[in-house]
Amino acid sequence: MKISVIIPTCQRNDLLAQCLDQLAPEKQTGMHLSGPNDPEPAQAPAGKYEVIVSDDSLRPTAESMIRDRYPWAKWVSGPRRGPAANRNHGARHATGEWLMFLDDDCLPDSGLLAACAVEAASPATRVIEGRIYAERPQQSLAEIAPLNESGGCLWSCNFAIRRDLFDSMGGFDERFPYAAMEDVDFRLRLKQAGEKIHFVPGVSVCHPWRRWDSRNEFKKYEESLSIYLSIHPGEKGDFTTMAHLQAILRNFLKVTLPGVWRYRGAGFMEAMRHHFFHLRFAVCGCRILPSEKEETL
Repeated sequence: MKISVIIPTCQRNDLLAQCLDQLAPEKQTGMHLSGPNDPEPAQAPAGKYEVIVSDDSLRPTAESMIRDRYPWAKWVSGPRRGPAANRNHGARHATGEWLMFLDDDCLPDSGLLAACAVEAASPATRVIEGRIYAERPQQSLAEIAPLNESGGCLWSCNFAIRRDLFDSMGGFDERFPYAAMEDVDFRLRLKQAGEKIHFVPGVSVCHPWRRWDSRNEFKKYEESLSIYLSIHPGEKGDFTTMAHLQAILRNFLKVTLPGVWRYRGAGFMEAMRHHFFHLRFAVCGCRILPSEKEETL
C-alpha cells in the first residue's frame, strides 16, 4: 500500500521546510519512501509513501528549495484558486491508494505515516482522522490552533482518505476560496454518504500556536459561511442569530474570562475584537440567512 502525502502551500517556505523536515525518510519510522529508482527495503515496512507539494505562490521559490533540500518530494505549480483547489490539484498528481492531507504549518510526528498505514490496512477503514495537538500550553488569548484531541472534526490539516472514495466525492469543493468551511463541507458530505470516519490518535501532528488576526479571519469566515449555506441550506439552523449569540456568550464565559486571569491579560483586546466581529455579525441578523419573513413566504 502507498500513501500520497499532499501539502498545499503559498509563500510560507519557512513553515513548509519545517514540515518537510519531519517527513524525511529518516524521520518517518517504518515507512519506505517511494520513487522510480528506490530499491525495495530489506524488511517489509508498514507501507510506502510519496510527498507532493502543490504551490500556489505567485513566485514559486519553493520549487528551488525543494529541489535543493528535499529532492525526494515532488513540487507542482498550484492553480491559485484557494486551498481547496490546491489540495485537489495535488491529489491529481498522486499515485497512492491513499491520500493524506497535511498543512504546511504542521509538524508531523515520526510515527504519523506508519500509524496511518496500519489503520488503512483494514478493509473497513476508508477515512482516517488524525490527532492535532499544540507544542505547549496556550499563553495568550490571541493564540489559536485547530486542536483535535478526540475526533469529530476532520480538519483538513491532518486526515487521510482512500483515493477512490475521494474521487467519488469530487474532492474538496473549489467554490471555497479560503481555508475556512471547506473541510466542514467535506465532512458533511462524507456523513451524508454514510461514510464512517475513524479517529486514530497515533496519526498525529503538532500545530504550533499562531496569532489570531480577527479582522481578516472574520471576513473569510463570513464569505465562506455564505457559500457553505448556499450549498447546504438545511444546515442554517446551526448558524442563526440566536445560535451566534449563544456561542459568543458561551465562549466569553468559558474561555475569555478565565483566560484573562490565566494569561494575565495577554491577548485580551484581540479576543474582545474577535467577540465584537461575531456580535456584529449576529446583531445584523446573519444577513447571509433568509429572514423570518422570507421563510414564511
